[in-house]
Amino acid sequence: MNYQELWEMEKSFWLDGPDFYKSSMAPNARMVFPAPVGILAGQEIVEGLRQSPRWMSVDFHKKTETELGDTAVLAYEASGKRDGEGAYIAFCASTYVRKDGAWVLLAHQQTPKA
Repeated sequence: MNYQELWEMEKSFWLDGPDFYKSSMAPNARMVFPAPVGILAGQEIVEGLRQSPRWMSVDFHKKTETELGDTAVLAYEASGKRDGEGAYIAFCASTYVRKDGAWVLLAHQQTPKA
């Protein structure tokens, strides 16, 4: 499998806005963020995105991927920057599933690097 499409989607989840999320995320998706955000589901994710500052840049390091059938997982270390904030570094994992021939994000989790 060529994972390039999924890595491009992953970058877009960091950098693009709500419209990309709505078109590329499973309706029942889950995201797990550090406190105080916690666990978000479905439309909560899109609404939370509207209220948060967007990432100006993100880089992925130590990229790994695996698949089983119509499911693929990307795991990596991210370093991102928002306007006026310091660098954010986290270990991340995203699970994608193939739905009607297209990949959609089903789950994403972030653990800040201590």
